[in-house]
Amino acid sequence: MTYNWNMISTLRGEIAQIEDTSLIVEVGGVGLRVFVPAPLRMRVKTGETAYLFTHLVVREDALTLYGFESQADCDLFNILLGVNGVGPKVALSVLSAMSLEAIQRAIFADEAELLSRVPGVGKKTAQKMALHLKDKLKPLDGLKQVALMSDADSEVLAALTALGYSVVEAQSAIQSIPKDASKDAEERLRIALQYFQ
Repeated sequence: MTYNWNMISTLRGEIAQIEDTSLIVEVGGVGLRVFVPAPLRMRVKTGETAYLFTHLVVREDALTLYGFESQADCDLFNILLGVNGVGPKVALSVLSAMSLEAIQRAIFADEAELLSRVPGVGKKTAQKMALHLKDKLKPLDGLKQVALMSDADSEVLAALTALGYSVVEAQSAIQSIPKDASKDAEERLRIALQYFQ
């Protein structure tokens, strides 16, 4: 059985160590292991002070702390945990692969398949997430007016994620394509790849 306790809602401390999926944050002489999304982990350095919004997952055999840069990300993590079949690892994987804005765009543009590109998320889970999140998330200002991604850009996104780029990186590369660029998928992919050079 898993209990969600909000006993520790924030923490501030020095980053003592950076691990594969977590940070060791020293708070009052105690080193706490905090699992964090990949983009945050890659940005920080040891010796820096971290201020994290946290979520404590209590299981019969473990206490696990998850940390986020913003309250919005922490709230999204909580919402994802409410999806049937989504545990903390998958929820963290979603937040590692996609920004809150990218998730909102995928949900409100009816592009749930973007969620299925996250490691550990299958098509059925992605659909469940999309249904659950649509009720809980607010669209970004003007997001409902966002045009659906063109077929060519959907192909570019698929190609970039197949090459190992995250959904966030792929979407950033697509957004960097000039407005007057060719509508041909291969040409757009060539331009998008220049973003990573």
